[in-house]
Amino acid sequence: MANLNFKGKSAVWNHHLSVPYRVLEKDKKLSSKGKNEDENLIIEADNLWALKSLLPKYQGKIKCIYIDPPYNTGNEGWVYSDNVNSPIIKEWLREGPVGTDDLTRHDKWLCMMTPRLKLLRELLSDDGVIFVSINDNEVANLRNLMDEIFIENNFVANLIWMNKEGGGSSDSAHFKVKHEYILCFAKDKTQLNINQSIVESDVDYTFKDKYEKERGKYKMIKLNSFSIQYSASLDYPISSPDKTKIFPSENGKKGCWRWSKKKLEWGLENDFIEFRKDKNDNWIVYTKQYFKVDNENKPIVRSLPPLAIIDKFSSTMASKQLEELMGGAKIFEYSKPYPLIQYLAKLSTDENDLILDSFAGSGTTAQAVLELNEEDRKNGKEANRKFILVQLPEETKKDSPARKAGFKFVHEITRERVARVIKKIAKESGQKTETGFSYLKLGPKIDTEELLIGKLPSYKELAKYVFYLATGKILENEKIIDEKKYFVGKNASESIYLIYEKDREKLKNLALDLDFVEKTKNDKNKKIVYAPACFLDDEISEANNISFVNIPYGLQ
Repeated sequence: MANLNFKGKSAVWNHHLSVPYRVLEKDKKLSSKGKNEDENLIIEADNLWALKSLLPKYQGKIKCIYIDPPYNTGNEGWVYSDNVNSPIIKEWLREGPVGTDDLTRHDKWLCMMTPRLKLLRELLSDDGVIFVSINDNEVANLRNLMDEIFIENNFVANLIWMNKEGGGSSDSAHFKVKHEYILCFAKDKTQLNINQSIVESDVDYTFKDKYEKERGKYKMIKLNSFSIQYSASLDYPISSPDKTKIFPSENGKKGCWRWSKKKLEWGLENDFIEFRKDKNDNWIVYTKQYFKVDNENKPIVRSLPPLAIIDKFSSTMASKQLEELMGGAKIFEYSKPYPLIQYLAKLSTDENDLILDSFAGSGTTAQAVLELNEEDRKNGKEANRKFILVQLPEETKKDSPARKAGFKFVHEITRERVARVIKKIAKESGQKTETGFSYLKLGPKIDTEELLIGKLPSYKELAKYVFYLATGKILENEKIIDEKKYFVGKNASESIYLIYEKDREKLKNLALDLDFVEKTKNDKNKKIVYAPACFLDDEISEANNISFVNIPYGLQ
């Protein structure tokens, strides 16, 4: 496989490993109580930091990722901002927005995408899939980069999205461009399952017989085949209506029947075989493929692999949908139509899966997930998909419709859209309980390397982080933290403890020992204890229901 080379590649290729973890802290005022509140997340943060902070709980658990990164047209005003320890990249940090005259704009874009794609791959489940929207500016570079990160064999498809209505755009001087791309890669293509599209029409099934009511209409398929491996047992004569013998070979080409002799007898007895003459007056044997039943006369729902050309959703549709939801205000440019992402989620997820969008923009992916759940509910399914959105605290343009509507930051639009969609669905469906979400911001960073060299966080900062590591949940009530008793919090039937002090010399002497066992003997919960060392043997730990986690090495 050919490798893609670009300026700064060596500096960013493993940059995701050096990004420290950050505590995700819940903003209760901006959160919304309700169903799936702890699983539906809106994170206000640089997505590189946010993705790293999601790893402790979500590594290998995201079924579907959809992202819509900057297309790097030179007109978007995006800024390369990753603080990588490299002279080239430190120079880029001083250069401001990436414009059309920037000779390194493709390099910057690839350097920005590389660590994010690496973290996204870690978050994907083994049977997960990622969809990336892009256009001609970077599609070739993106394909090559993803071939390296996701491995070329896990390329699934380059979907063509017909996004323009009417005559298309004039992006090319020679052609009218009416499409963009959605690159699709799997974590492991051997485990990927793309849901088939249900065939709703029998338009290709043109023949009728006396079984139409129970079997539907049918189409004819030749019984002989030249594409399957030749088998002597399938090369036998069939008696025609006029008793002449019919063989599977044609015009000197050796073939065989698709059905065995026993299966043929069944087909003749049950009217699944039809004989017709061709223009040369030769008998041809056909099987009758009915729309409603399979070739064993069992009921079937016909389905087909989805087309790689998507022509049902347009950018104009997206603008109209968002304006309608937001009270007529045109507050966001270039959003994707939520039915497009809903369609991708329908192809790649089941009812309880997680969908992540780390370039959330106006929050289109959340609406897609919520609307898909509601569609399934109307069809009698218990759908419970959850969303995770990440949006950079990016200012809207001055004098823009968004700013005039009161949105100074894009993440404010993201949150407002999600809240409005939830209310809209609840009102339309008459649901008593609305869906909820947690609005998160980044807290202090927890850097294991800094812990090792003695740069220590406060007890409360580390306590909140180990609670998240142990439970996958945000510790909302910080008042329960008791530093003197090393108590962090409880989750169901588990108690979390942290034996730690922000003092390097004292820390060297701290350990999980018999004194701790004695002090916590009245706590009958399972005790998860983070500590620099453990002086208990396995028998004592097991007898006291204690699980030891070593710090700093357990902080990853």
